[in-house]
Amino acid sequence: MWNTQIPKTLSLRKRHHLGGGQARIDKQHAKGKMTALERIHYLLDPDSFHEMNSFFRTSEDSASLMKETFLGDGVICGWGTIHGRRVCVASEDFTVIGGTLGEVHAKKICEIQDLAYEMRVPIILLGDSGGARIEEGILSLSGYGGMFQRHVRASGVIPQIAAILGPCSGGASYSPALCDFVFMVKELSKMCLTGPAVVESVIGIKATLDELGGTKVHGEKSGVAHVVCDDEKSCLDSIKKLLTYLPDNCSKEAVQELQGSHSPSSGLAHLIKQKPHAPKRFEDLVPDNSRHAYDVHGVIQNILLNDSFYEIHRDFAQNAVVGFGVFDGNVIGIVANNPISLGGAIDCNAADKMARFIRFCDCFGIPLLTLVDVPAFFPGPQQEQSGIIRHGAKILYAYSEAVVPKVTLIMRKAYGGAFIAMNCKMMSADVVYAWPIAEIAVMGAEGAVRIINRHRIEQAEDPQAEYEACKKAYEEQFSNPFLAAEKGYVDEIILPEETVPRLCETFRMLRTKQIDKVTMRRHGNMPL
Repeated sequence: MWNTQIPKTLSLRKRHHLGGGQARIDKQHAKGKMTALERIHYLLDPDSFHEMNSFFRTSEDSASLMKETFLGDGVICGWGTIHGRRVCVASEDFTVIGGTLGEVHAKKICEIQDLAYEMRVPIILLGDSGGARIEEGILSLSGYGGMFQRHVRASGVIPQIAAILGPCSGGASYSPALCDFVFMVKELSKMCLTGPAVVESVIGIKATLDELGGTKVHGEKSGVAHVVCDDEKSCLDSIKKLLTYLPDNCSKEAVQELQGSHSPSSGLAHLIKQKPHAPKRFEDLVPDNSRHAYDVHGVIQNILLNDSFYEIHRDFAQNAVVGFGVFDGNVIGIVANNPISLGGAIDCNAADKMARFIRFCDCFGIPLLTLVDVPAFFPGPQQEQSGIIRHGAKILYAYSEAVVPKVTLIMRKAYGGAFIAMNCKMMSADVVYAWPIAEIAVMGAEGAVRIINRHRIEQAEDPQAEYEACKKAYEEQFSNPFLAAEKGYVDEIILPEETVPRLCETFRMLRTKQIDKVTMRRHGNMPL
């Protein structure tokens, strides 16, 4: 028996790993795409992958129409390690029935989702699928339902990461959408609910696949994609890097992963040990004239003093910046306004971007640093009609709900409702600092003076001189951090050169923060 069964086992494994056959593999390579198994081997540590359910076979419902059955049914599932940390992975095989999802395909993914949840380890889904398998009808649709339910159960418990490495249409789009992070690859990834043919037949509009679901759409406009990469390998490399910032599950801390027993050459060790950048003067990065724009990325780099900043949604809602960094040897989440885009004002997309990131950090115990330079919620009919009130409320909800350590630095402008939204003291910030040039007020001096002193200015002999005098008086009396500090809404006004050491000590102090959450409610009703 050994002499016959061992060769049979090896033969079946080889057949399974050939997927739809060498001709289809060659076609996959010709498109610049790796196979499902090649992606797994590139993503995971060498020789660490352990496959599950490789002998599952395509359902007879498909076989009766396809006239062929496939071992593995178009998806490879199992577990392995990345930088020595265990992860679960499912990689769809486009060479097998176009990577479409049928009953067996879905069952395999559901089982690896269950394993990841029960073992409390991250799960990575590598999508390359034509969507639901038409031949299996309700069986394929029900399979998606099982996957979606598991995504929701695991949400906030383990990190869930999806990469779109080919087509992703119909119901297949919602599995990534339920994950914490979605990666896409330029020219390669296509993600949409309805394809061009259906769109044209239903609403009479001609649109290309790129216009419906390319990386430019989802990376810049819809915000569906969190990270857009140039090619498959850089995408998988970026996933590996992201994981080094995240804990295995919600009961662990990211700092434990950095200081644990994993290989010192892996993960973020190189960022922690590398020679720090020579710090720049914050005064040279942030103009004291509030009408002058600047890029907040320079401030972030100057605080971290290393190359650890990992930006999320880089090309989406660029008036806000969010991402992870290593600060004082620990992972923190950074949320910042960016005056170089829309003056740093908060629009609907920026509100969604910030609220989503804040909630993720709170799920996994990652402290938050908020950098404030915000003139307002972006005004105008378009924003009001798009629901800026509802979207802006998401930031209020996210910050108020978050119990991780939260430190706010008011760098320059902090006006009106946007000041409140950016984690002010009364929104449960643990510590609020402000630079001496901070302007904390209901609105900027220019707008306030024209409202408050309109009649006085109009009746003056020299309206311009009167306006300038009123503006100066307003700035001295209201548009500064000192009144806020006097009333306890700013904990301390700090000098630029005190910023980094003060933030270091503050986050160290807050490491032991504990919140007793006693509540009778099932959950709050976030303004989605």
